[in-house]
Amino acid sequence: MMSQISSSDAEHAGKRKRTRRTVFLTEMELVVPWKALLKVI
Repeated sequence: MMSQISSSDAEHAGKRKRTRRTVFLTEMELVVPWKALLKVI
């Protein structure tokens, strides 16, 4: 099971070296309506 980063993790990622993975996950956090998707699932 893959873990998701929270918005606080995304903020901390800005202080560390940003890998492609953290950049991608941060962008996905902003773009995807996770709560709406979870309701459907």
